[in-house]
Amino acid sequence: MVDIEKNIKHNEYASLEGMLFKLREVEHIKSHSSEWKLRLQFVQTHMIFVASSGRGWLTIDGQFTEMRQGSVYVCTPGQLIEAAAHSFDERGFYHMRFDIIEDDGSSIDSMQVIKRNSTFPVKGEVIVSSLVSVNALCKSICQCLQDEDRLKRFRGQILFQEVLHTILQDALLVQGNDSEAALEYVKGYIEQHYQQELTIDHLAKVAGISTRHFMRLFKKRYGCSAIDYLAIYRIKEAQQLMRTSGQNRLRDIARHVGYHDDIYFRRKFKQVSGMPPAAFMKISRKKIVAYHFPNIGQLITLQINPFAAPADHPWTDYYKRKYQMDSVLPLSSNQSIKREEIRLAEPDFIIGIDILVPAGEQAMLQEIAPAFFVPWLENDWRTHLRLIAQFLDKSTASEVWLEKYDRKALFVREQIKHAFKDESLLILRITGDRLHVLGNRSIGTVFYDDLHVVPARGVDRINPDQQVTSDQLADFDADRFLLIVDEDALSQSTWRTLMNSELWRGLKAVKNSRVDFLPSYPWVEYTAFTHDLMLDEALKLWRNRA
Repeated sequence: MVDIEKNIKHNEYASLEGMLFKLREVEHIKSHSSEWKLRLQFVQTHMIFVASSGRGWLTIDGQFTEMRQGSVYVCTPGQLIEAAAHSFDERGFYHMRFDIIEDDGSSIDSMQVIKRNSTFPVKGEVIVSSLVSVNALCKSICQCLQDEDRLKRFRGQILFQEVLHTILQDALLVQGNDSEAALEYVKGYIEQHYQQELTIDHLAKVAGISTRHFMRLFKKRYGCSAIDYLAIYRIKEAQQLMRTSGQNRLRDIARHVGYHDDIYFRRKFKQVSGMPPAAFMKISRKKIVAYHFPNIGQLITLQINPFAAPADHPWTDYYKRKYQMDSVLPLSSNQSIKREEIRLAEPDFIIGIDILVPAGEQAMLQEIAPAFFVPWLENDWRTHLRLIAQFLDKSTASEVWLEKYDRKALFVREQIKHAFKDESLLILRITGDRLHVLGNRSIGTVFYDDLHVVPARGVDRINPDQQVTSDQLADFDADRFLLIVDEDALSQSTWRTLMNSELWRGLKAVKNSRVDFLPSYPWVEYTAFTHDLMLDEALKLWRNRA
């Protein structure tokens, strides 16, 4: 049985009075720096990553996370960490290492050595309420610690306590109460012990909550029961084994993920995946080409890892890390070379987009393998998915996925409605020297149609490319901004100019600190995968925030 008092940490914040914090190292990676990397390692100290700008990723004990501007990430001793970041502006990116010394206060002899088995109350991602404040503190810390004056260096340690206070305060705001911390622990517990026999009673005891209360809280927070989450996780692990280990017998895979009844495993697999395991294994062995960028996300939604995909897609590395797609054949951006690469690969199917492939090229690709080019302009993203599924004989799987998406959207809508109330939202993308308001055929579909967020006044829901000037931003009178800035130098320069202007600082959303950020990819793609991912991001950004 799990030691609840030790592992759940219901009163973690109360233990802060017995903790002393010592900043050991701070690294500020600035705009002129090349890509920063942290090699795979078991960390010996606590770490904090402050994503003030740029793009990056982080793996913690094998779990992949795309680092987002405006978030802080806390890692603790003993975790297996790997990280990378790039595309910084002048705000840069901060990496800090610190130690914890614990003192129970009983006597001077009670002072302990550096604490390796962390009791720090926060782990993982924390979305800070004021990135400007945290960034200013980090900048001051760097200046103080580099100073020869000992008092200045001492001042740097004091400012580090302010950073920790801000992180803990924002984490506490989201956590809300002890039960939510317990639920997060149980969710991780399920993922670590999914091969074992887990019951609701056992999981409730792990959480330290009564069974009935646990069932209600888990479903309220995650949109499904704990047992349903266990089944989904088991089937996901089974699918990964089927993709990467084709020689394993079905019954062996079932046993590995915790099912000892073959008939029950097949029934759960079909319920979660929309197809029997044998059919999934068959389609997993097919070599399917994602000819264009959006096709990657469409195929992954149908539980198909593409055999080949464009090599120069800015989000390809994300897919590879998150979905173990290391063996995907990279395709050239040159059309004739790309066609020859596909021909030599001898694929089973090719999936593309009609308006992006000339009729002559479509005909040549059809000679290589059966090909389907999604009729793009006349259909929405749901129809795109259904048409691809129909072509690949996976219609049931697409309908199961869409039903889950609609349930998830309803769940997220309920979770964030108190944050938005009747506030209006403007989704703005900066690309080059132009400003684009996203509405139709974009993530605006998720917010305005699925989550029922009020669009700002003047958002054109029909025009897929509504360009505006900075002078027109005030006319939208938006209560909130969701901002996407492309990574190229011109886009970043445009953003810096806008950010430093009186016009920007005078906007209602800016004055009220109602501006949130997303990285440039994959949000700009109009696919089922993007929209499902956006629901998760909406939860991270606005759950329990008013």
